[in-house]
Amino acid sequence: MRWLLPVALTVQFMVALDMSVVNVALPDMRADLGFTPQGLLWVVNAYALAFGGLLMLGGRLADLLGSRPVLIGGLVLFGAASLAGGLAGSPGMLLAARAVQGVGAAALAPVAFALIAIAFPAGPARSRALGLWGMAGAAGGAVGVLAGGVLTDAAGWRAVMLVNVPIVAFALFASLRTGPTAGPAGPGARLDVAGALLATCGTTLLVLGLVGTSTHPWGSARTLCTLGGAALLLVAFVVVEQRTAHPLLRPGLLKGRPVLTANLFCLLLSSGQFAAFYFVSLCLQQVLGYGPTAAGIAFLPFCAGVVVGSVIATRTVAALGTRRLLALGGSLAALGIAGFAVTARTDGSFLTFVLGPSVVSAVGIGMCFVPLGTAATTDVEAGETGMASGLLNSARQVGGSLGLAVLVTVAAQVSGDSSRPADLVSGYATAFWAAAGLLAAGTLAALVLLPRDRGAGTATASGTGTATAPVTGPAGVPVAGPEDLRKRSAGDADPAVSRPTRG
Repeated sequence: MRWLLPVALTVQFMVALDMSVVNVALPDMRADLGFTPQGLLWVVNAYALAFGGLLMLGGRLADLLGSRPVLIGGLVLFGAASLAGGLAGSPGMLLAARAVQGVGAAALAPVAFALIAIAFPAGPARSRALGLWGMAGAAGGAVGVLAGGVLTDAAGWRAVMLVNVPIVAFALFASLRTGPTAGPAGPGARLDVAGALLATCGTTLLVLGLVGTSTHPWGSARTLCTLGGAALLLVAFVVVEQRTAHPLLRPGLLKGRPVLTANLFCLLLSSGQFAAFYFVSLCLQQVLGYGPTAAGIAFLPFCAGVVVGSVIATRTVAALGTRRLLALGGSLAALGIAGFAVTARTDGSFLTFVLGPSVVSAVGIGMCFVPLGTAATTDVEAGETGMASGLLNSARQVGGSLGLAVLVTVAAQVSGDSSRPADLVSGYATAFWAAAGLLAAGTLAALVLLPRDRGAGTATASGTGTATAPVTGPAGVPVAGPEDLRKRSAGDADPAVSRPTRG
């Protein structure tokens, strides 16, 4: 099992890396392959749409087929698409490769989280693993900005696609040495085909409508029809899930306050965080005159801050508990992003504009990963970790797209069509304040919705204590723990452990 954590972290890093690594290379892709300005946007959007639309399905497939087949299949798909993208000779081939990358990422991201939830018991071991998982995701996003500039300058745009091939090779090598992981669900479990189609189409339309607001106004017929269609499909999905015997998303899963709060908090956190750092990048390049590589380097303090925050969370979660740690981390993140609004100026510098707010916000964001992962898997049945993981990752992806779409509009309303640095800064500062408000709303939700934490050292339902008492389901029935799952996957089922009934 010693290879399991490196596999999960590598997958999380790679999936986050490919969200941002192509951004700096877009002008070179356009010049080499002949993209139109509108077509170039789909190099980013094709990945985001496939990734966001299929996350729920990817998480449920991990529950039904087992973690290992979905992990290996996702890695092979992601690696093959990366190789094809690096060798692409036309815009259509590159866009197809990016879409297939998104499909692979939708299978891999839920598995990475589920492997940690399955393999590490509640307590310090899981807290450390979740802290590292959060670091890997944040580092992948930040390193992607830097690596995209460096690789494009040194070896051309194709390198930003081909860089995934050795990463996939390592992950495949390590995955074959992980030992037994969670096996497939029982013989009675089936894939909810109707729910999968509705969730995939609904989420894809939602992300499509949100990312399309960069070129189509919110009031345009295209945007209204896309978002309206997404709403209808998602409502239909909810109705179907309440009536099917084997739902893609069990309705009772969100009845638990910790799970509901974790997903709401993740949605708001991602909305504010993604948008804020998008505007930091724009401000650095369009106002302060940074080049792409220099702008990427400027994000390194953010990586360091996330590491510090994750370490703090790992060491204090047993003492503070999920509720207080989420509230503290969310407050720091909101304060740091508000700092960008205060320090954004046309004559700003790295020290005044980037360093302080980046570190404060990153420490706060890093502190949220451990309690988020704990809350998102509270009272979740052993066979539904992929479901819970897919839900949390969907909240993150949709939140990021929603926040970016809304705050780009907010900034544009203030700065208008002007390209004057002073006008741009005014628009960016307004967006930073709005992003800080989203994080503050997430903090308030954690304080209001989460139950008060018990004292340190006790085994709480949220898994924040240091004891190792069994986690129980909604009806008080013990949920199978990691050791039980390892026995089952090895064919040595423990008759003393019964599968909990559905809530």
